[in-house]
Amino acid sequence: MFLSLVIPVYNRPDEVAELLESLSKQDYSMGFEVVIVEDGSANTCESVVLQYSDQLNTSYYYKENSGPGDSRNFGMQKAKGDYFIIFDSDCIIPRGYLTAVALQLEHNYADCFGGPDKALDSFSDIQKAINFAMTSFLTTGGIRGGSEKINKFQPRSFNMGLSKKAFAASGGFGNIHPGEDPDLSIRLWNLGFETKLYASAYVYHKRRIDWDKFSIQVNKFGKARPILNHWHPQYSKLTYFFPAVFIVGLAVSVVLVFFKIDFFFKLYSLYFVVLFVVATVQNKSLKIGWLSLVAVWKQFFGYGSGFITSFYKINILNQKPQEAFPELFFTK
Repeated sequence: MFLSLVIPVYNRPDEVAELLESLSKQDYSMGFEVVIVEDGSANTCESVVLQYSDQLNTSYYYKENSGPGDSRNFGMQKAKGDYFIIFDSDCIIPRGYLTAVALQLEHNYADCFGGPDKALDSFSDIQKAINFAMTSFLTTGGIRGGSEKINKFQPRSFNMGLSKKAFAASGGFGNIHPGEDPDLSIRLWNLGFETKLYASAYVYHKRRIDWDKFSIQVNKFGKARPILNHWHPQYSKLTYFFPAVFIVGLAVSVVLVFFKIDFFFKLYSLYFVVLFVVATVQNKSLKIGWLSLVAVWKQFFGYGSGFITSFYKINILNQKPQEAFPELFFTK
């Protein structure tokens, strides 16, 4: 099967160099192309792409900035394959990735799939801590780590596959960001397509973000979820409320301590102790264990506070999403 790899880029030439280097080492023998879509970058990666033109079948397109979802759609419109694989530019792809995907498509076909992310030993301690927060069963239920046990998996666009047929029927990604990937999954379900988790098709997700950027990112994730629940209420789940309930419950547990009721605070303390132990053992580092606590707290607080703000504006004030959170929507 001929695969088209679609990668939107925004001011990240160094990331693209690492990504293309990893793709040049794939053991896949059936052929693939790499479609790079420069989304209005000032610091472009065209020269980097040219460096790999003799090793990879590459195409490079520059367009005005319109967001990652629209850039992925643009790339899929230009692609030649019948099946598209979408990466974020900050991913590094294991040598056997495409072969693993091809085997899954042959024996466990889905018109849309998602794969997990992992951390390389070469990643920084903060990157490893954020990876733990984003992938651990103790924090996200393992959604990004490959252990999600739900019937309807919502692929994430840092590592996602989509058939040409499903793209044509759905129109691809919408203009919300973040949230464009679960929105697409739900629309595909409504059209009768199936999504699956391919646990063997993992990537190394080298998130180049600091603590402040991570907090902003997860806050946007939290804001997006009530909007998606509003658009697709039949797929709303109680688990989406968990980070908001978590931070409210933590605040209440601290207040209750002053009234000599410390049971709930002890439960929270136990939870963070377990997180620390698991993160330390998993990464073989006490430092990363402590940093993982910082990452989990920022994840829960950022997502939870964003969720509460969005829920209030969308469900209580009945504001239109584009008016309540214009920063979450790209316009062409």
